[in-house]
Amino acid sequence: MPYLINTNGKEEVSIYYEDYGSGQPVILIHGWPLSAKAWEGQVPQIVDAGFRCIAYDRRGFGRSSAPWNGYDYSSLAADLNEIITQLGLDQAIIVGFSMGGGEVVRYMTDYGTDKLAKAALISSIIPLVKKKDDNPNGVPQEDIDGIMEAVKTNRVGFLHDFNRNFYNYEDLKDRMSEQQLHYDWSIASNASPRATLKAAEAWADTDFRAELQNVTVPTLIVHGDADHIVPIETAGKQAAEGIANNRFEIINNAPHGLNVTHKDELNKILLEFLRK
Repeated sequence: MPYLINTNGKEEVSIYYEDYGSGQPVILIHGWPLSAKAWEGQVPQIVDAGFRCIAYDRRGFGRSSAPWNGYDYSSLAADLNEIITQLGLDQAIIVGFSMGGGEVVRYMTDYGTDKLAKAALISSIIPLVKKKDDNPNGVPQEDIDGIMEAVKTNRVGFLHDFNRNFYNYEDLKDRMSEQQLHYDWSIASNASPRATLKAAEAWADTDFRAELQNVTVPTLIVHGDADHIVPIETAGKQAAEGIANNRFEIINNAPHGLNVTHKDELNKILLEFLRK
């Protein structure tokens, strides 16, 4: 199994990745609290379309190592930079799902866009999750506090309920199976408890609004209008207003986990953007 080693921080970190196909590189960055396995519905289509597809596990998740610290976005973006640097990638397209949108934006803030051709934000947390006076549609602080407390005290039980809401499962049973739901829950449950908490703090507390000006490559934004995890008003719509060169696509009745429930719709939009 391929691993890259990031030695730039206080702790050495091993990043697991999978690398398929050839052609222009497309890097897939998964959401919280899953792993690169979340991209199962996209990887074959990207490779078959003639691209090189690289999917990796964020530190603390999946098969990557789990340092005690280093879950802030600059540390996570440094891991992405190691992927790009050590694999010698150029004209890369970086695709961030949910929390992964933060790595996309922070990478451009910290490392620029010389190695990039395009970017995509799928169900992304960008630019700000938390409700504030100037972000009235965000998630209330008491709800975020409840998530953090549940992760600390009843992580596996919390993930069971969170997972169902992630996919709006009760409303979309015709689009995904109970077995798929359990599979994703098992992936999330096997993540590092420490990483699950600290990464949640990162996506909950980081305000990317000032960094949107750093996103200067053509950018695809895809969001579901039934996303109960990251509301479209505080995420997709604000990202589209703040990123100069973007294509904004709304998938009707799609939940947060639209890469599973609405994979055909997403894949069509994503592949059109990759080819353009």
